[in-house]
Amino acid sequence: MAERQEKTKGRPGRKPAENAVPSSVQVLDRSLKLLELVAEADGAVLTELADQSGMAPSTVHRLLTSLAHHGMVTHDGETGAWTIGVKAFEIGTAYLRFRKLGTISRPFLKQLMEGCGETANIAIEDDGDVVFISQVESHAPMRAFFRPGRRGPIHASGIGKAILSTWPDARIEAVLSGRSLQHFTDRTRDTIPMLLKDIETIRTRGWSIDDEEHTLGMRCVAAPIFDEYGEAVAGISVSGPAVRLPDSKIDAFGPLVKAAAEGLTKAMGGRLRKA
Repeated sequence: MAERQEKTKGRPGRKPAENAVPSSVQVLDRSLKLLELVAEADGAVLTELADQSGMAPSTVHRLLTSLAHHGMVTHDGETGAWTIGVKAFEIGTAYLRFRKLGTISRPFLKQLMEGCGETANIAIEDDGDVVFISQVESHAPMRAFFRPGRRGPIHASGIGKAILSTWPDARIEAVLSGRSLQHFTDRTRDTIPMLLKDIETIRTRGWSIDDEEHTLGMRCVAAPIFDEYGEAVAGISVSGPAVRLPDSKIDAFGPLVKAAAEGLTKAMGGRLRKA
């Protein structure tokens, strides 16, 4: 009997922590997905989040309650909407502080907006998309607006194409070949050959143009911003209604946007890439 008990004690078994790992990871994945959906929607009710996530309403409520406990989301008792919490904002701004771009870019954005009379924007590249992080709006009644945190397609964005122009063609093809280049308007460069032809022009000119390629009636001029390694990590742009941005203004704004990008690069401690 003693020998039998000895074998039982020595038999390897699963540790409680090992059993908990898969479910813990699943909970984390689901919570992060909900956080992303809440952020994208600028507020959403429980049923909407359940439909979008494919989770049961009870599961969604439990996860949201946990996120709210940590300050990541907040709940409006009157409307029933869940919105991003203060803690999530703090985490986001910590990222911007690390990159230094959010704070340092403000005077450059303001100067560019005042010099051009159109909305000035800053966006970074992330996983083949552009993410807008800051802007200074034009005083005009009709103007461009990009909510901070909004993602955009890199192939149909002035800033996106400005960043792409600093990449070798092989890298552009490697990053974009596995995805569909969404067609937004008849002006969208929605094939890699069309995009590469445009990129070649951008490299020669020094700045990019979004010529109603994402939204009809809107044009944009952009240039890349470089880090200390000479890698393009972001872009700065001015954008506005096409009726206020004819070719003559686009040509005039291009050098101004490029100069702002170079000034911001230097202010960040970045290194301009040699032509």
